[in-house]
Amino acid sequence: MYSGLSRLFAARVRKEAVMGTATRPLEELIKELPPDAQAEVRDFVEFLLTRRARKAKGGLRQDWAGALREHREGYTSLDLQRCTLEWRGD
Repeated sequence: MYSGLSRLFAARVRKEAVMGTATRPLEELIKELPPDAQAEVRDFVEFLLTRRARKAKGGLRQDWAGALREHREGYTSLDLQRCTLEWRGD
């Protein structure tokens, strides 16, 4: 029974430790990290911001669809593929 109580106490201490970090300001927590870990945090935050900005833009736009309709008879998809390979230098 005593081991059960000690496990319960240990779980409570762990929960309080986690909850304590959740109430501390993020800047304070980051300052406690070594410089290389702070750089990782910065990279991760920049990644999250970039991902969020990409999602905010919305889905794939296809407002260009049909814009080359008048050239449909002059080029095949193979012709266009060859042109793009030439433009890219492949």
